[in-house]
Amino acid sequence: MTTRHRLGPHRDPAVDAAVLDAARALLVEIGYGATSIDAIAARAGVSRPAIYRRWPSKAHLIAQAVFPDVGSAVVAPDLLAEVRKVIRGTIQLFGSAETREAMPGLMAEMRQDSGLYEKLSARLDAPTRGELGDYLGGDAARPGLDPNTVLDTIAGAALFAMCIRDIDDLDGFAASLEDLLLYGILGRRPAD
Repeated sequence: MTTRHRLGPHRDPAVDAAVLDAARALLVEIGYGATSIDAIAARAGVSRPAIYRRWPSKAHLIAQAVFPDVGSAVVAPDLLAEVRKVIRGTIQLFGSAETREAMPGLMAEMRQDSGLYEKLSARLDAPTRGELGDYLGGDAARPGLDPNTVLDTIAGAALFAMCIRDIDDLDGFAASLEDLLLYGILGRRPAD
């Protein structure tokens, strides 16, 4: 007789994986709007209650499916490397087919569900903002730079490029964004 490990009542990691895989596949096949809890349950071979025991809504499920934890054990050696790491990671995050399909719907859902935004922010934004803040507080950066503005600039540009413009040249876009962010439009600060 085989004993299955449970994480709690009715928690089987294989069910979690099947549901998340089904959600990602359906996003690419039919889009966010048409991806329903019923369709995910049918594709994963689980019941609706099994899904709702794990996620309070479709948006929470989709957010977990397309946005893994971004905490990184890789420590950048300096500010330039950190900014490049954040840019490349953000582009990779928004560049997947399932994320491109999910973002418009998730953005609308986050406007209505602050709990969804808070969960995503804790997994995606907060660790990166903290790391950027550490680097921006050093001698390498111009004094007074706000890590929130830097990350918003990176994330906003990546989101627009991936989900609205639907660009394919991820490396080219990353290099262009790095150049703009690190060296600016003028390349120097104008005299007052």
